[in-house]
Amino acid sequence: MNTIHHWTTANIPDQTGRIAVITGANSGLGYQTALALASKNAHVVMACRNLAKANAARDKILQQTPEASLTVMALDLADLASIRAFAAAFLTRYDRLDLLINNAGIMIPPLRHTADGFELQFGTNHLGHFALTSLLLERLMEQPNSRIVTVSSIVAHIGRIKFDDLMHQRRYNRWLAYGQSKLANLLFASELQRRLVAAKATPISLAAHPGGSTTNLQHAGIGIDNAFSQKLLMLLVSPFLQSAAMGALPQLYAVTAPGVQGGDYLGPGDWFGITGYPAKARLPWSARDQTAANWLWHESERLTGVSYDALIPQVEPATTP
Repeated sequence: MNTIHHWTTANIPDQTGRIAVITGANSGLGYQTALALASKNAHVVMACRNLAKANAARDKILQQTPEASLTVMALDLADLASIRAFAAAFLTRYDRLDLLINNAGIMIPPLRHTADGFELQFGTNHLGHFALTSLLLERLMEQPNSRIVTVSSIVAHIGRIKFDDLMHQRRYNRWLAYGQSKLANLLFASELQRRLVAAKATPISLAAHPGGSTTNLQHAGIGIDNAFSQKLLMLLVSPFLQSAAMGALPQLYAVTAPGVQGGDYLGPGDWFGITGYPAKARLPWSARDQTAANWLWHESERLTGVSYDALIPQVEPATTP
């Protein structure tokens, strides 16, 4: 991978007039993304499950950037009713949307389920964002330079789509379930881009990953129930990780940098994609399977009850011979 000129938040163009929705904006990568975009004059909608933490994060950003324009709105990606309520409230309140950053995620918890009965990681990380994007697509398609960035993980390389057991009902392995959800993010981002092109729609879809970054997601999701063991493991691995601010750079590059193209995948450019400044990342082979992506798309529509009718390919009008 070739690092993109040591790109940092200082390189973000002015975002005046643009509206961004960031899921999970109260901590980690989402917080850093909100801080950076608000600092560049975007209006940032912080879409978060925990409103108390989201309001505290908003206040912290305002302390650093008093002129920042921020709104906190409730969104629980593990509940389709909450997703629909958020989308309805957003569409009523805002007449435009330029940037959608599908950032929030759940990492390697014990077996749990969403409000709708989906395995928690697949239901939150993939199905939640799949449904949210569909419901907000109306506003995104009205802007000529809108972007949709879906955040994946290097763990997607171990991911496999369990076509006959998406919810891991037969045997649950938290790491394999997480890998499947992150692979699903990549398949979704790529398939969305193909469908946007076929429909001659204006938004572009990209994906990004943070490499190895120290975030609340990792601290809370080590997969070790003993608190002492969890802290010990983090102490051992932390020297090999980068900050959340560095980890957020690939998604910030994807959502703001001139010259990016639909279908691009961004990640850290050094040390096997674990650390460094943004660079073009290598898609796992399994993420290039268009048959799997198409199947997952239709299955996700069925499970969530949403429709991407706006992306039905446009047919050129017949010409008179």
